[in-house]
Parts: sequence; C-alpha cells; structure tokens
Amino acid sequence: MSRTEPRGTGFIPVSPPTLADVAERAGVSRQTVSNAVNNPDLLRPDTLERVREAIDEMGYSPNRAARNLRTRSSQLIGLRVLPAQEGTANAMMDRFVHTLVGTSAEAGYHVLLFAGDNDDPVGGYDHLLRATAVDAFVVTDTYLGNPQAAWLSEQRAPFVAFGRPWDQPHATHPWVDVDGAAGTRLAAEHLIEKGHTRIAWIGWRKDSPIGEDRRAGWLGAMRDAGLATTGLASRVEDTVQSGAEAAAVLLDESAPTAFVCASDTLAMGVLHTLWIRQLAPGRDIAVVGFDDSQVAQVFPVGLTSVRQPLEDVAVAIVRALETLLGHLPPPAQGVLLTPTLAIRESS
Repeated sequence: MSRTEPRGTGFIPVSPPTLADVAERAGVSRQTVSNAVNNPDLLRPDTLERVREAIDEMGYSPNRAARNLRTRSSQLIGLRVLPAQEGTANAMMDRFVHTLVGTSAEAGYHVLLFAGDNDDPVGGYDHLLRATAVDAFVVTDTYLGNPQAAWLSEQRAPFVAFGRPWDQPHATHPWVDVDGAAGTRLAAEHLIEKGHTRIAWIGWRKDSPIGEDRRAGWLGAMRDAGLATTGLASRVEDTVQSGAEAAAVLLDESAPTAFVCASDTLAMGVLHTLWIRQLAPGRDIAVVGFDDSQVAQVFPVGLTSVRQPLEDVAVAIVRALETLLGHLPPPAQGVLLTPTLAIRESS
C-alpha cells in the first residue's frame, strides 16, 4: 500500500500503488483493472465493484501520462493570454476564463494558458502543436487582421473561436460570440425611454469590426426613433484619455444629453470629463458603457453598462469543443448570444 515510513527524524515516501498492486488486491488480471478504469462497460458488475473497492482502498491513481501516450490525447485545451492593456478598464475576461476552466474540468479537460507575443502571433500555437501538448485551442483574437484562426484552420488543428470570423465570411470553424449591436441598441433604447433625444456615440476606429457592430446598434435605435445622429458620433482609440477628449469635443460642439460608449474604458473617460466640468452623471448627463466591468460596478455613482454573458460564452465553447474532439456531428457553425443591460445611477 502507499504509505510513508519513519526513517531517522523524517519520513520517506513509499512508491504509490501500481495497477499490478490493485490487480493483486482484487484478485484479477492487470487488463481487468485497466478495463475498470478505461472501459468499465466491458466488466461484470460484481467484478467492476471489486476492482473499484481495491482502487479506493489503496488510493490508486491511473497514470494519466502513460494513458495519454497511448491515446495521443493530452486532455488539455490551449488558451493564449495577453497582458492587460494599460489605460483601460478591460478586466472582464476574468469571468470568461474562470468559467472556461470550470466547465472544461467538468468535461474532463484542463485549460493550458500560454503567453501571447504580438510580434509572433502564431508562435505559441505552433510550439504547442509541434509538441502535441494540447488537444485543441480556444481563440479569442478574431478581430480583423489577426491570423490565428486562419493559421489553425490551415494546420487542421481543432479550435473554437470566441468571436466571429469578421474577415473570413466563408470560414467553417465553430465560433461563439456576443451580439454587440443588440447590446448597444438596448443602451440607446433605454436612454430614449428616459426622454433623451440627443444621444452621442463614442466608439472605436472604423477598422474595428467589433466597434462598427456596436455602433450599428446605437445607429439603428436612433433611426427607428426618428432621432438625428449627425455630429453625434466619434471614433477614437480605446483608452480613458481618448474617451475624455471625445466627450469634451462632443459636449462643446453638439450638446448631447447622453452618451453610449463602445466600452467601459471610453465611458470612464466620459465620466472623467463630466467630473472636470462639474456635471453629475445621471442627473445632468447620462452615460452607458459596454462590458459591465468591475470598474463599472464599483464606480461611486455606478456605471450603467451592457453586460456580456461571458459565462454562457465559455459554456458554449466547451460544448463545441466536446463535439469536435468527440468526432460527433458538427454543431451549428456560429452561436450568437444576446447581452443584457445592467442599469445603474449613471443613466
């Protein structure tokens, strides 16, 4: 049995029980123990019960590494992570990663994080593929121009993307995304219901398909309500400083009474400008962000924000991975989830 024995003033470990030890304890062959672990349906119920009792009594743990060599499976899912972007409020991916790790574990997989390198965006993927270190990948960098999804498709490596294939309309890989346009439409309609008619938009540069998708929701809601949008939109970099500068210009030139922003980062910039001008968020000027980050939740007046269902995204991604790795009929190519609006004092 696995145990520790005294030796001098300390303890030395004795080798853990092996498959042969379990076989001897249960009075069966080694193959029977292997079947009990890997193919229990092959055994009679009484034999399976006897082997499992021996496994529990001895604390036997199957050698996953050896099994992985036989099956050529690592039970690992690779996820590339990038450092936090300075000057932003982008920390909401924590919710996604936490749920991805938990849901993957329930499915029998673990998530392997590896660092991203902007100078070599596929280097980490290539290294893990060559080492056969993972069974599949989750790709989160799907915005225009990023090569990861296309490169993995060329390598015929299994992966599921968090994000639509914006620049590959005919791509066939599975993906899960959040409907950004639906989220900003919710934001604009909320402000319209509050009586606002001059609602400004602060979004990202035109080469950002995600930003343009979110802008489309604001634009559609304004047009459906018969409200003007001329002079009420600004495209900037996703930083607090850029949001603050854009808000200042819009307030001076277009006199909006409310702002819808493509991110909480930009919304925080708007709030900064309001603070400088001694304007009260929600009373003098309404502000809505996007992502429902922790910053939005703890800001003193509370920032109204579009909340992405990141937990649901993670669950849907793992389900798609299970289908891919189980060689089951392919799932629907894309899953588009609808966000909600977390309403707080700023609106």
